[in-house]
Amino acid sequence: MKPIQLPLGVRLRDDATFANYYPAANPVALGYVERLCEADAGWAESLIYLWGATGVGRSHLLQAACLRFEQRGEQAVYLPLAELVEHGPLLLEGLEQCALVCLDDVQAVVGRADWEEALFHLFNRLRDAGSCLLLAADAAPRELPVQLADLSSRLSLALVFQLQLLSDEDKLRALQLRASRRGLQLPDDVARFILTRGSRSMSDLFALLERLDQASLQAQRKLTIPFLKEVLDW
Repeated sequence: MKPIQLPLGVRLRDDATFANYYPAANPVALGYVERLCEADAGWAESLIYLWGATGVGRSHLLQAACLRFEQRGEQAVYLPLAELVEHGPLLLEGLEQCALVCLDDVQAVVGRADWEEALFHLFNRLRDAGSCLLLAADAAPRELPVQLADLSSRLSLALVFQLQLLSDEDKLRALQLRASRRGLQLPDDVARFILTRGSRSMSDLFALLERLDQASLQAQRKLTIPFLKEVLDW
């Protein structure tokens, strides 16, 4: 099978795994995405659409699904459409050879006639090939400004899940989960200090945790509030 050639810069994050995803109010969506990754998932369960605000973990789940397929030795592709829209819809050609196609930020290409036509035909090719399709956007399918009626019809076939934002307590637990996966102990008081002083974005918080992990290893010190103040100049 010929490998898919992707534009430079498209990479899966090694830490974007199901084990690293803190579901909070989104366990049902997580369960269905994991089910999609099982070998015996049928077409009705192989077309999933996730939507929600920035920071709810849409990209994380798409990349986790790709990693799961790759671990099984099956070909999967992740396309962040907001970053790739200017490359044109030819990017979608030949993707039916993949067992899983993950299209992130679908809202970035709807309303463009060439992209909508290409998406419609990709739906059909993936269905005929028995492949899985996982979509993500910042709005529900019915709220997207889709112009092509046939594409709207295809989107209506998907299992749709709205991902909810994490509460502050959920963010604390998500940080601790990510820290534990790194073999790092993050006490409650230190995690709360990060949340009160750091960004509200989970991606920013995880990047901060990675920075602290490196600093902790280098200094051979545990994560404490004085150490955070020293490293982050807070």
